[in-house]
Amino acid sequence: MNKFTARFLLFLLMFPALPVEANNYVQPGGTRQETCYTTVYREEYIPGTRNSPGRVKSWTERKEVPCEESQPNPQYLPADPAPAPYREPVDDNSCIEGTILGGLAGGAAGAGLSRDEGMIVGIPLGIVAGAMIGCQLDGG
Repeated sequence: MNKFTARFLLFLLMFPALPVEANNYVQPGGTRQETCYTTVYREEYIPGTRNSPGRVKSWTERKEVPCEESQPNPQYLPADPAPAPYREPVDDNSCIEGTILGGLAGGAAGAGLSRDEGMIVGIPLGIVAGAMIGCQLDGG
C-alpha cells in the first residue's frame, strides 16, 4: 500500500460521521435534523426624478427556515372524544321576591274588592293570583 492510500484510509477512519446529503446534518445528540428552505419575494422602490420616473425592483431569495413537524394525515386522525351528555337547561332564576310582593299586593286587592263574606274566598285567591303574577314579572 502506498502512502496516499494509507493516509486516505486514515482520514476516513478519523471522520466516519460526515453527512452524505447536502440538506441533512447530524446534531451532537445524534439526532438527524433537516435544513428547510423557502422562497421569499422582495421588492425595493427606486425613487424617480423629474426626467426619469420611479420604478420597483423585485426579486426572490432562497432563505433557510426551521423545518415544520410533519402533520398527521387528517384522514387518519383519531375520532373526537365522545360528546358531553345532554343536560336539560336549568332555570335557576329565582322569583321569590316577586312572589312575596305579588302575594301581598294580591291579598290586599282581594280584600279591598270583596265584600263581607266574600273576603273568605277573595283574599286567598288574591294572594295566589298576585303571587303568580309577581313571579312572572320578576323574571321567573
